[in-house]
Amino acid sequence: MRPLAILHVDPERRFGGGEAQVMGLLRHLVATGQRQTLAADPDGKLWRVAAAQGISVIPLRVRNHVDLLAGWRLARVMAGRRYDIVHFHTARAHAMSLFLGPASGARRVVTRRMDYRPRGGPYARWLYNRAVDAVVAISDGVRDALLSAGVDRGRIHVIPSGVDIQRYQATDRLRSAARAQYGLGADASVLAVVGALEPRKGHAALFDAVARLRQPHVRILCAGTGSLQEQLRAKCAALGLGGQVLFLGWVDDVATVLAAADLVVMPSLQEGLGVAALEAMAAGCPVIASRVGGLPEALDEGRAGVLVPPGDDAALAVAIDGLLRDPARARALAAAGHERVRSRFTMAGMAEATLALYHTLITKGGDDGN
Repeated sequence: MRPLAILHVDPERRFGGGEAQVMGLLRHLVATGQRQTLAADPDGKLWRVAAAQGISVIPLRVRNHVDLLAGWRLARVMAGRRYDIVHFHTARAHAMSLFLGPASGARRVVTRRMDYRPRGGPYARWLYNRAVDAVVAISDGVRDALLSAGVDRGRIHVIPSGVDIQRYQATDRLRSAARAQYGLGADASVLAVVGALEPRKGHAALFDAVARLRQPHVRILCAGTGSLQEQLRAKCAALGLGGQVLFLGWVDDVATVLAAADLVVMPSLQEGLGVAALEAMAAGCPVIASRVGGLPEALDEGRAGVLVPPGDDAALAVAIDGLLRDPARARALAAAGHERVRSRFTMAGMAEATLALYHTLITKGGDDGN
C-alpha cells in the first residue's frame, strides 16, 4: 500500500493522556512510512514534543468550538496540500471538520476519549453522523456514551488506547532507586495516583479512604497538577495526612513513580479508558480503580485488578487494606494486569488498528451518506 498523507489536529496546550496517545500514534505511523503533519498550538507542549521528534508541525490555535478564524486557517492548510486523512483528536478539534467542506477530498476521523454523553443534542448527532466519516471510541464505555447521544453504531470504531510496555517495566534496582528518590523507607506501603488534580479524577475519595485506614506507614505519591491542587493539599492537612502524601506536581517520568509503588489507585468519577491504569499494569503494579467508563474494560471486569464503586471511600479503604495485607493476591493481580496490557492495550496495536481504519475509509470511500 502507498504511504498515506495524514493531517492530525490537536490544538490543546496542556499535555495530557490524550496528547501522549497522539504522540504514540505519530511515532508508530512514522515508522510505517506514513507522511504526517500535526496541526497544534505553537504555545503548547505537544507542539514542542512533536517538533523535537522530527514531526512536521503547523500552527493552529483553536479558542473554542465555533472559532471561525481557526476553521478558515485549517481550510487554507487543506487547500495548500492534499491529504488522504484528517484526524481530529480532541473535542475542540472535532468542530473544525465543519469548516473543510466536501471539496477537500480527505476522509475525516475523530477520536472520542470521554465517557460522558456528548453535549449539543442535534448538533452532536449531525457532527458525528454526517460531518465525519468515522468516530474512534477508546473503550466500550465511550462507545456506549456515543450511542446514548444518537450516534449511529456503524460510525463508531472501538480502538483502545495503548502504552509502550517496555517503557514501564520495573526492575528491583529501579524500585530501590525510585523509593530512595522520594524518601520512602523499606517499611512504607506506597500508593500511587497519577492524573490531573480535577474533580473527575476523584482524589478526595482516596484521601478519605487512607484516613480511614489509620496506618501511618501508608504513603501516597500524587502525580499531577490541576485546579484542585491547593484544595486537596488543605484536605490532606485537615485529615492529618500531611506527612503521608507527597504532591509531586507534573511528572514527565511516570515510570519512576510506578516503580516506587506497591499499589496504584484510580478513584476516578469519570474515565474514558484510564491510560494511567494501563501504565501501572505494564509496570507490574496491582491496580484498584472505580467502576466507571472504560476502567472495568481495562481491568477485565475485576480479573486484572480491583474495582470499587466511584466515590465510595469506605469500599476503597477495604480494597487498599485487603491488597496490602495479601501480597500473594496483589502479585497475582499484577501478573494478570501485565498480561492484559500485553495482549490488548499496546501502543503498536492501537496504531495498527488506526492505520487499518484509515485504509478502510479510503478503500470504501467513506460511509454512505457523506
